[in-house]
Amino acid sequence: MPSTSLKDTLQDDLTTAMRSRDELRAATLRMALTAVKAEEVAGKAARELSDEEVLKVLQREAKKRKEAAEAFAGAGRADSAQRERDELGVLEGYLPAPLSDEELSSIIDDAVIVATGEGLTGMGAMGAVMTAVRGKVAGRADGGRIAAAVKARLQTG
Repeated sequence: MPSTSLKDTLQDDLTTAMRSRDELRAATLRMALTAVKAEEVAGKAARELSDEEVLKVLQREAKKRKEAAEAFAGAGRADSAQRERDELGVLEGYLPAPLSDEELSSIIDDAVIVATGEGLTGMGAMGAVMTAVRGKVAGRADGGRIAAAVKARLQTG
């Protein structure tokens, strides 16, 4: 039996949510699939996205929900903020589990050791370490969180 793609899983879950009249889940999945389809037709030629590319679209949509929830909460619109957090919760079900601080720190330590072996030290190693870490975390940690942790690690030596 062929493995189901992430996009197919989203479509199947949308159908299930619609049948069970789960309005929040159906609306969120509809929005996610629309973003995936928009990405597929962007550029010079339409193409089918890989699971990795679909995951990046979902991460981008999750980030939008998180930022919108913060903005709504800051503006005193608790109901809208809650809706965004609920949508974020649905999307997080399709994303890989985030790295713990210990796991991220371990990956950064390994990357710093490699960069130091290549003669890079201090903040001069930032770019090389960031590139290595991003390749290993594969969307399981936010870029800002990675950068802050790498910077802190490089400044402490």
